[in-house]
Amino acid sequence: MTQIGHGNPGTAVTLPDGTEVTLAWAALTDTGLRREVNEDSFVARPPVFAVADGMGGHAAGDFASAAVVTRLAEHGGRTTVLPAEIGRSLAAAVSDMERSIGVTDEGSGTTVTGVGLTTVDGAPAWTVFNIGDSRVYLLLDGELEQLTVDHSIVQELVDAGHITQEEAETHPHSNVITRAVGFHETPVPDYRSVPVVEGMRLLACSDGLTKELTPYGIRHFLLGSPKPEAAARQLMDAALGNGGRDNITVVVLDVVRVRPGDGAAGGADGE
Repeated sequence: MTQIGHGNPGTAVTLPDGTEVTLAWAALTDTGLRREVNEDSFVARPPVFAVADGMGGHAAGDFASAAVVTRLAEHGGRTTVLPAEIGRSLAAAVSDMERSIGVTDEGSGTTVTGVGLTTVDGAPAWTVFNIGDSRVYLLLDGELEQLTVDHSIVQELVDAGHITQEEAETHPHSNVITRAVGFHETPVPDYRSVPVVEGMRLLACSDGLTKELTPYGIRHFLLGSPKPEAAARQLMDAALGNGGRDNITVVVLDVVRVRPGDGAAGGADGE
């Protein structure tokens, strides 16, 4: 388990055109009630907020998730990050895993999901990225939307129309993923661009949360607390209360304010 950054009640990031985006966030992780080791890791440091859920057993999974967030954290303190830069960080993390001789004979790997602050056609935007079945959700105007698509056997069955989304939640192969960072493979993330909107709330989480809470439950707790730290704690407590069968990690990120700029160059302040 590697934790880079935690929470911040309000940090202003000034984009190259002078647009000021004020962010507030909170991040929590827990081993859960049935695991002995926490193989999840996270980074919560502008411009990157991400969750990694390690696989491969104890030391291997922990090392894999740590390698990913450590590489992503290298962008910390910058104003923006491009999709290609995220991809290079993930590829570098795979190289780091390969140099860790002796961690595991079979190799190590991890899921990863998160957002990176960027600009698209001069406007502030989030680059949403994921590999595996950790997820990013958007809460805006009271509506919850899953922004990522799982790379999993059951998602392929859903896409093919063989099972429903409800059936996928309890399918016996619900934990089998089809894409990961590691295992000596080139990482292939999905990317999606989402405009930065004042009042939006983003959630990045490992599947330890989504195993225990339905989308309705996630929406309920995200709506119920105006502060990200309270929302993160309520999500965590609810997942543990529902069984806590896996490691659980949540990053709740709010866009508090967007102030248009005047074209001036700028940077980031805060953690």
